[in-house]
Amino acid sequence: MLDSWNQSIFNEIKQRLQDAAMKLVRAERNGEAFDSQLVIGVRESYVNLCSNPTDKLQIYRENFEAAYIEATESFYWMKAPEYLSMHGVENYMRYADSKLREEEARAQKYLEPNTASMQRLTDCCVKVLVATFKPAILAECPQMIQHNQTDKLRLMLKLMDRVPDGVNPMLRNLEEHIASAGLADMMAAVDVITQDSEKYVERLLDLFHRFSTLVKEAFDDDPRFLTARDKAYKLVVNDATVFKLELPTRQGSGIGGASVLNNRPITNNNGLAESKCPELLANFCDMLLRKTPLSKKLTTDEIESKLKDVLLVLKYVQNKDVFMRYHKAHLTRRLILDTTTDSEKEENMVDMLREVGMPADFVNKLARMFQDIKVSQDLNQQFKEQCRAAIADSINIKILNAGAWARGSERVTVSLPLQLEDYIPEVEEFYKKKHSGRKLQWHHHMSNGTITFANKVGRFDIDVTTFQMAVLFAWNQRPNEKISYENLRLATELPDPELRRTLWSLCAFPKLKRQLLLVEPHAATPKDFANDTRFWVNQEFAIVKNGKMQKRGKINLIGRLQLSTERSREEDNQSIVQLRILRVQEAIIKILKMRKKITNAQLQTELVDILKNMFLPSKKMIKEQIEWLIEHKYIRRHDDDINTFVYMA
Repeated sequence: MLDSWNQSIFNEIKQRLQDAAMKLVRAERNGEAFDSQLVIGVRESYVNLCSNPTDKLQIYRENFEAAYIEATESFYWMKAPEYLSMHGVENYMRYADSKLREEEARAQKYLEPNTASMQRLTDCCVKVLVATFKPAILAECPQMIQHNQTDKLRLMLKLMDRVPDGVNPMLRNLEEHIASAGLADMMAAVDVITQDSEKYVERLLDLFHRFSTLVKEAFDDDPRFLTARDKAYKLVVNDATVFKLELPTRQGSGIGGASVLNNRPITNNNGLAESKCPELLANFCDMLLRKTPLSKKLTTDEIESKLKDVLLVLKYVQNKDVFMRYHKAHLTRRLILDTTTDSEKEENMVDMLREVGMPADFVNKLARMFQDIKVSQDLNQQFKEQCRAAIADSINIKILNAGAWARGSERVTVSLPLQLEDYIPEVEEFYKKKHSGRKLQWHHHMSNGTITFANKVGRFDIDVTTFQMAVLFAWNQRPNEKISYENLRLATELPDPELRRTLWSLCAFPKLKRQLLLVEPHAATPKDFANDTRFWVNQEFAIVKNGKMQKRGKINLIGRLQLSTERSREEDNQSIVQLRILRVQEAIIKILKMRKKITNAQLQTELVDILKNMFLPSKKMIKEQIEWLIEHKYIRRHDDDINTFVYMA
C-alpha cells in the first residue's frame, strides 16, 4: 500500500512539500517566527513512509535530509561572503561561530536524531562558513599573535580546528613569532645580557613566561601549541647571533688516532656557531651557589626557585655537555676555595640535575667530589695532628681523586716560597703511609693562601693565588727594590703567559684604587711587559672605603684566576669536542651491536635520540665517525647497499 502511495502520490507532491518546509526554515534563519512543528511533521512523515525493512530512513535521507543540507548550503553561500566583505575577518569569525552553533541547535529539531544527518549538516556548514574563507581568516593570525589578541585567537583556533590543515598554519605563525620576537628582544638588550649572566637568564625566563602565557590564554595550553612554543623557544635559547661559544673544530678523528684541533667556532647541523647559553647558565648557577652579593641578598627558597628556573631553560639547551663542563669547573672552584654558600644547596643541585636527565656518569662525578672533600677534611685533620712543622696549623691540604676532579694534564711549574716548599715532602710522606702505591700530583694553579702585607700605612690580610704569592715573596727580603720582569721570571719559574697575567692582577686589579705593585714604563695590557719592565711594591698601598684610607683590612685578589690558565681553557674546549667524538662513536657501536644491520637514515635518527640529552651531533661529525669506525673495522658497509652499515664482531 505504501509503495503505491509513494509511486502515485508522494512523488508528485514531495518537491512542493520540501520547498515549503525549506522556505519555513529559511524564514527562521532570517529571524521570522513560525510553528516549527510544521517542518518536524514533514520530516516524520518522510520517515514513516519508508517500507524498506533494512533501511527505514532511506526516503528521509534521499529527500528531506538532502533538501535540508542543500538549502542550508545555498543560504550561506549567499550570506557569508556578503557578511565578510561588510564587517571584516574579526567580526566574521564571531558570525561563523554563532551560525555554526545555531545550525547545530536547529538540526537537533529538524533532522532525525541519533543519525549521521547531524554530522553531514555540520560538515556542510563548516565547508561553507569556514573552509571557503580559510585563507582570509588565517591571514589575520600573525597580527593577532603579535598584538596578543588572545580572545580572537581562541575563536580562530575553534574554527580552524574544524577544517583540514587549518591549525598547522597557526602553529607556524606562532613559531615564527616566538623566534623573531624572542631574538629581537635579546638583541635589544645585547649590551646588558652579554655582560651579566643574571640579566641574560632573567631575560630568557621572561620570554618563556610571556610566550607560555600567550599559549595558555589563546590556545588553552593545547599540546600542539605547547610543542610549537618549545620548538621556537629552543631556537632562541640556542641562537648564536648575540654571542657564540668558541670551540675548536676537529680535522681527522678517531680514538687514539692523530687529530688536529683548530680554534674555530664549532658548528651545529645548520652550519651555525653554537650558543654561549650553557656557559652563561653555569655562570648564573655559580653566582647563586657562591658567596656573592646576589646570593647574600636572596633567601634559601628564592635561590632554590632560581636554580629551578635555570634547569627549566637548560631543558631547551642543545649542548648540555658544555653546561656540564662549566658547571663542574665552577663547582671545583667553590669547593677548593671554600666559597660555597651552603653545601646542602650544592648537593640538592646535583639531585636536581639527576632528575632533569643529565647523564649519570657526569652526575656521579659531581657527587664523588663532595665525598672527596669530606675525606680530605679527615686526612687534613690527621696530618695536622702528626705534622711537626709549625706552619701546619695555618695550612689546609686538599687531597682529591683525579678521576672526579681532573681538568686536563697541565701542571704549571712555579718556585714556591721556602716555607711551602719544605712542607710538601712531609705531606707526601704522610700520604704514602696511608695509601701505598698512590702518587700525589700537586696542582699549584688550583691553590691559594692568605698573606699579611705591612707598610707604613697599615697592615692588611690579602687572599692570593699561589702564583701571586710566589711573585710577592720576591720582595720579602728586599721590599724597596725594583725588580725587572726577566728577574721575576727567573725567581718564580712561571711560564710567560701565567707570569704576565699574575703581574697584571697585582698592578691593575680593577677593584683597587691603590694597586699593590707599581710598574714602569706604563703598560696598557699584560702584553706590553718587556724583559726590562720594572716592578716594585707600592709602599702607599691601602684599602680605601668610602673615600677613607683603612689602616687594617682584608682583600681578595684571587678573582677568577683560579683554575683558568690559558692552556687549561684551551684544553677544556678541546676536551668538549673530543668527548663528543667518543660519545658519537660509542653510540654508533651500541646501536650496531643491537641492530646488527641498519640504514644510514635510521642510524642518524637513533643517534640523535641517544645523544640529545648531552648535545646534538652534526651530520659532519656523524659522517666522520662512521668513516673512522669503518676504517678501523668496527663496522662495514653492506655489500649490496652503501647506505646500510653492518656490525663487525
